[in-house]
Amino acid sequence: MNPQVIQDSNGKNAGVFITMEEWNLIESTYPDINNLGKELPQWQKDIIDTRLDAIIKNPQRLKPIENLFEILHKD
Repeated sequence: MNPQVIQDSNGKNAGVFITMEEWNLIESTYPDINNLGKELPQWQKDIIDTRLDAIIKNPQRLKPIENLFEILHKD
């Protein structure tokens, strides 16, 4: 990839230019990239709120990810 940094009139970095070929490669690697920065739908926010409430009520629900990996890698 050969990005070109674009600077404003004060010489501060203001943006990056990449070719369409490079952008297409990024989109194929990260298909949801165009959804970044978009607001979550309310139903997803509700699910997150429900899960956070459950954790607040019972913090023992949280376990290190390493515990899951150990369980998954048991023979």
